[in-house]
Amino acid sequence: MKSTLQINSKTVRQTGTRWRPLSVIIFLACMSYFFLQPEGLNTFAWRTVIIFVATIVSIICRVLPIGALGILAITVYALTFSGGARLASKSITDALSAMNNSLIWLIVTAFMIARGFIKTGLGQRIALILVKILGKRTLGLAYGLALADLLLAPAMPSNTARCGGVIYPVADSLSRSFDSFPDNDSRRKMGTFLVCCIGTVNDVTSTLFLTGFTANLLAVKLAALQGVSLTWINWFTAMLMPCLLSFIITPLAVYLFVSPEIKTTPSAPLAATEQLKTMGKMTIREWGMVGTMLLLLVLWIVGAQVHVDQTTTAFIGLSVLLLSGVLTWEDVKNEKDAWDTLIWFSALLMLASQLSKLGFTGWFGHLIASDIGLMVRDIHWVYILIILNIIYCYLHYFFASGNAIVAALYSVFLGVGCSLGVPALPMALMLACCTNISCSLTQYTHARGPILFGAGYVPTGLWWRTGFIMSVINLFIFFSTGLIWWKILELY
Repeated sequence: MKSTLQINSKTVRQTGTRWRPLSVIIFLACMSYFFLQPEGLNTFAWRTVIIFVATIVSIICRVLPIGALGILAITVYALTFSGGARLASKSITDALSAMNNSLIWLIVTAFMIARGFIKTGLGQRIALILVKILGKRTLGLAYGLALADLLLAPAMPSNTARCGGVIYPVADSLSRSFDSFPDNDSRRKMGTFLVCCIGTVNDVTSTLFLTGFTANLLAVKLAALQGVSLTWINWFTAMLMPCLLSFIITPLAVYLFVSPEIKTTPSAPLAATEQLKTMGKMTIREWGMVGTMLLLLVLWIVGAQVHVDQTTTAFIGLSVLLLSGVLTWEDVKNEKDAWDTLIWFSALLMLASQLSKLGFTGWFGHLIASDIGLMVRDIHWVYILIILNIIYCYLHYFFASGNAIVAALYSVFLGVGCSLGVPALPMALMLACCTNISCSLTQYTHARGPILFGAGYVPTGLWWRTGFIMSVINLFIFFSTGLIWWKILELY
């Protein structure tokens, strides 16, 4: 088996400004501000809406790197006094209000903790061990990689790093070892199937754990603004049954729709064994990573009982890794994705929070609900929940990020659902589920897409077809098993 440390696709980072689309966005934002303010909405709320929508559209159009757009959004919000402040000092305080949010720092520290899996090689070792155990058949390889993703998910909120940085290199190496190469017909032997599988499975593992995807954490914060409180263990308990079923079915379904030409892989366990021998015995740092992960899981589960906040837990984990030498301060400083997330996530969370505070979310929810209410007044709330979530799920075709769709639409759909009589907790959970399971619809609907698609194993048409089929299967699972399970848990 060839080295699993190389990723053949290259991620190109945007550096310059795309002035043409940015100019159009600014022009339309100004026109909307001066001529389109709706009745019943105050000026500050409308101003915040315009900045928020302009930021989301700029993210979709990629006029600047997302972190830079976060800086621009914060700057414009402070300069325009859009939060209603009268003093400049209060205006910038409003614009930076999300910077001291504990959720933001949970995400940042979790990114840094996740770096330990990659640096120590523990993530790669876990994947190879599972390939060694389950890899005699191609379907077994898929389940082995899926289990590796599952084991890493609780402590790796960047599912892009988890799937693209840990799981994909192993899948790529396996494919090449069986002469299945990208960008030609040989990819049908194995590579196409494995890449399709690890992407769709990543959606499921991201759904199961609150800390499996950054968008989950944003959704929880936005749900809290509307009175819905979710902890790590509440989330895990609610998602357990539907995710378990989806986890079992997903590789099988992909195997049927993207059937690999090679069905048996007797040499894969041997190759994995050789790779493990090359890696040698587990190092002290790897054992330190294992211990830290177990500590994190225990504290996230029982934290409320021992009065340890989940963000404090993340800081404890990072501190342990720094003290033990698993991570160095240079590693922390060089974790660019974490610091990038701090900026753009703070900007989006601040704008979303201000929309709720200034009354837009409630106003818009009641506006939409009053129109839809006439059509669905005699329909049971379960059907309303299903209809709204299907719409929300497939609107993801128009977004290039799971975080972006949560920031733009989560609060709106939650507000509309509640206004139409849908219980808040199942609505909040189902919207979060739909955020995750729609991430594989296209090669651009999630940040891992460019890595997996750019590798050349999956043609565009096959990606879109498989993504849609799997979204339908998962929607059915969550609308049936999920709602039944939540009823058993007395969540409604």
